[in-house]
Amino acid sequence: MATIDRQATTLALAHALSAAERGLAVIPLSRTKLPALRSPHRDDPNPPGRPCHGECGRFGHGVYDASTDPVRIRELFAAAPWATGYGIACGLPPYHLIGVDLDTKSGTDSSAALRELALRHLFTIPETVVVLTPSGGRHLWLTGPPDTVVPNSAGRLAPGIDIRGAGGYLVGPGSRTDHGVYTAAPGTAGLAPASCPPSLLRLLLPPPRAPHPTRPAAGDHGQGLVQFVLAAHEGQRNTRLFWAACRAYENGIGPALADPLVAAARDTGLTEREARATIASAARLTGHRP
Repeated sequence: MATIDRQATTLALAHALSAAERGLAVIPLSRTKLPALRSPHRDDPNPPGRPCHGECGRFGHGVYDASTDPVRIRELFAAAPWATGYGIACGLPPYHLIGVDLDTKSGTDSSAALRELALRHLFTIPETVVVLTPSGGRHLWLTGPPDTVVPNSAGRLAPGIDIRGAGGYLVGPGSRTDHGVYTAAPGTAGLAPASCPPSLLRLLLPPPRAPHPTRPAAGDHGQGLVQFVLAAHEGQRNTRLFWAACRAYENGIGPALADPLVAAARDTGLTEREARATIASAARLTGHRP
């Protein structure tokens, strides 16, 4: 068993160094997919100030240990000879990586959920790096703008879809875990991560906070969203309603605009039940109560 672990560690280090050559910062992972090195502050009774992110100079700070320096990477793996995989830090230059984790464990069809989101929000997933997980899921690698911080989230975008952003990491292809090996999907290993579509990027960012606790009136912007729904042709009605409802909730006028949007949707041929279900879905997606 020890021989197998040493082989797995050697392979993981080789994969990690290869990823670092592409500009991806890495850390060693254990078979549980967690950082292989424990925090040096785990026994500190009351650590002073904010949490240490590596300023102490020791290893064991999770994703904050991530590096593209081959010397440092070898030192990290030497300190964790039980490591069998490696993690790739998200949100760092030059790629500002965003990971879209399509999970299968929840019993939901996360790939179908992503396709539905793409249809509703009029974007397509570009050709990019895809990593296959031992459980049958997929990790899509995308890049974000350097001035945008995408947070980590679980199920916020849709059930079964988790997002790895700043402060998170993706399990790198070639990593071995208790459940199997992560592998690059055929034909994608040599690709560079593709840019995240702007419409998808908007969904990944937290909704802006309302400047005041009072509910704003719908106003001209609300009327523009209603007109957008009224202009829908057959085949666009639900998509336009969902898009308009998302924008309304993101701008703090969702509750005030719900009834006018329902009325507009009914004028285009949707039933009231269909319209209200679509608006409720938009509310949940943007982090609001329907």
